[in-house]
Amino acid sequence: MNNKLLLLEDEINVGSTLNDRLNLEGYEVTWAKTVSEAKDALSKINFNLALLDVNLPDGSGFDVGRIIRTLHASTPVVFLTAAGASDDRIHGLEIGAEDYIVKPFHYKELLLRIQNVLKRANFVSGSQTQEKEVQIGKAKVHFHEYQLESDGQKTHLSHKECTLLKLLFDKRGQVVSRDEILDLVWSEGEYPTPRTIDNFVLRLRKMIEPDIENPTVIRSIRGVGYLMER
Repeated sequence: MNNKLLLLEDEINVGSTLNDRLNLEGYEVTWAKTVSEAKDALSKINFNLALLDVNLPDGSGFDVGRIIRTLHASTPVVFLTAAGASDDRIHGLEIGAEDYIVKPFHYKELLLRIQNVLKRANFVSGSQTQEKEVQIGKAKVHFHEYQLESDGQKTHLSHKECTLLKLLFDKRGQVVSRDEILDLVWSEGEYPTPRTIDNFVLRLRKMIEPDIENPTVIRSIRGVGYLMER
């Protein structure tokens, strides 16, 4: 079955080229030129990935990203941002974007990013961890809904948070190296630092550890990576 992609792009030349080339790659593309058209498409189709331009004639791609985050949490979002628009990139990541591509971009780079994003999304929905709900520390986790419940509060997980948590859960009792985390959770070209991984682990610990000052669910293995206890 072909992956269904939502493309939100108002520039006709860019949109037409991406629509044609992605279709040739085997993707089933729905091309929306406005926020309104994108919202309409989302009401009818469950997409495997959304590729969203930020600046549209009737609003912002961020608005569509928020809708996807709320109604279709399993659909990863990739934003297309203007060169130098660092605020756009930060904002996109803050609302749970899986990745961002800076315009102008090379098509091969975009294709690789899309493939990597879909690989991570498929990992989260893979054959392991099929239970509707799993207990991790003090939290109840719903991987397929990208949602976590802790201390009476529900939190939507970003794709990176969910992928990292599922990787550690699937390999609980084993040390997961930083290289393996980077290979599965981050795309080529994102260049995360070791500190980036540490920050993601810290955010997860705040949600699942009974005592954040003395973490016992996700342990740091100095010089190697992390281990989730059974």
